[in-house]
Amino acid sequence: VQLQASGGGLVQAGGSLRLSCAASGRTFSSYAMGWFRQAPGKEREFVAAISWSGSSTDYADSVKGRFTISRDNAENTVYLQMNTLKPEDTAVYYCAARRTYGSSASGYNYWGQGTQVTVSS
Repeated sequence: VQLQASGGGLVQAGGSLRLSCAASGRTFSSYAMGWFRQAPGKEREFVAAISWSGSSTDYADSVKGRFTISRDNAENTVYLQMNTLKPEDTAVYYCAARRTYGSSASGYNYWGQGTQVTVSS
């Protein structure tokens, strides 16, 4: 599975962005997907995950109620809708794929290249 993330940019605090992650291959619908982020000088951290069917989702506490993960298996794409953005959301955001649903980065086998999100105060 090859992943291509897009949609990042510069936004003011309180604003919104929607990230997209396009996947290649016919087996996208069999993979659970996740979003992670890494801020300068910090470890990569979990943001959100979604099961292969989309019926299960999970979020980091820091983004609950503000971010929504979704997927369109017909379009081989997973999305991250980010609302009420805060300066501390500034990071490079990565999408990733794994065979089983989960939030641990170690379980993800495939990673996209990352897209920069910058939130100004």
